[in-house]
Amino acid sequence: MSKVLTQAKNFGLALVLMWVVARAPLGYLSRLAMPLYLLAIFLLVLTALIGDEAKGAQRWLDLQVIRIQPSELMKIALPLMLAWYFDRYERVISPKYYLIATLLLLAPVILILKQPDLGTSILVFTSGFFVLFFAGMSIRVLGFIATLSILVMPFAWGMLEPYQQTRVLTLLNPASDPLGAGYHTIQSTIAIGSGGFLGKGWMQGTQAQLNFLPEGTTDFVFAVLGEEFGFIGVLVIFLAYLALLWRGLQIARLAPSLFSRLAAVSITLTFFIYAFVNVGMVVGLLPIVGVPLPLISFGGSSAATVLIGIGILMNFRSNRRLVQT
Repeated sequence: MSKVLTQAKNFGLALVLMWVVARAPLGYLSRLAMPLYLLAIFLLVLTALIGDEAKGAQRWLDLQVIRIQPSELMKIALPLMLAWYFDRYERVISPKYYLIATLLLLAPVILILKQPDLGTSILVFTSGFFVLFFAGMSIRVLGFIATLSILVMPFAWGMLEPYQQTRVLTLLNPASDPLGAGYHTIQSTIAIGSGGFLGKGWMQGTQAQLNFLPEGTTDFVFAVLGEEFGFIGVLVIFLAYLALLWRGLQIARLAPSLFSRLAAVSITLTFFIYAFVNVGMVVGLLPIVGVPLPLISFGGSSAATVLIGIGILMNFRSNRRLVQT
């Protein structure tokens, strides 16, 4: 019950933030992009210096009044910053501007990787990459980045923590370490499979209720839903996410400026990646990287990030120009 009350408070605060963002003048979001980005960078540096450490990672910052995860703020700050940047220099854009934008993207990604937080760093990188792509970065440059990424993979592997390397290796064969790195994947797939078509019913799932399934309220909540509500429940969740994706892309298409178009498409597609990565790791198709399921997983920072993003989309929708006929 305590978690229910805590999450209700989290959503209450997040809904207030969503409403404030949705009602703000469009120009405010553009002007706040750089200060918000610099604040997020400052908080990430502060987290690296004095952040709270838990489970081998230093991701949280205790500000006495509130305890926050600065990397979550960067999921919103980065796309807004890059969208503002390309909107400001739209008339004089050249390769050097894409280089500067890439550096703006890599700075927070590196700071988040150092925590270490592979899952969030992937999401932050993705949110920025979408802006670069839709801002018109050439296919040649994108191909060069992709080739370079492949070439540095052996070096990047050495930068991963031992437990992260183990998670990747056990992805191919979870049964090789059934009580260790493969335990989460084995239990989550059992939970989803046992749900069948209609599920076992609310609070009737054995894997979750008997605590066989770890992190059942956060990273692996999708497995709980699959066990208790079955294929039908999972299908409803998928349809809801697809509706959010479609609506977000529609808002991006009709947005009134380059800033709002780039920010809207990045935020929308990042939400989709959120859900895709979470479901992928729960069903054993992707390594376990600690990505919450949007609007469902327990957690205040994640809920606030997603609802603020939705508030931004609502803002762009209400401020779009009328199409004259």
